[in-house]
Amino acid sequence: MRKPLPHKNCLVCLKPFSWRKKWERVWEDVKYCSERCRRNKNNKNE
Repeated sequence: MRKPLPHKNCLVCLKPFSWRKKWERVWEDVKYCSERCRRNKNNKNE
């Protein structure tokens, strides 16, 4: 049985998102759930 994947909340939309293989090496630095949220990081919750 697999271990549950780590989760974080996006800093922009506040939605939870899960660990992804492509983030394996940088998981500690991941702050946004998507490219769209990363681009809109200055427009929080508008």
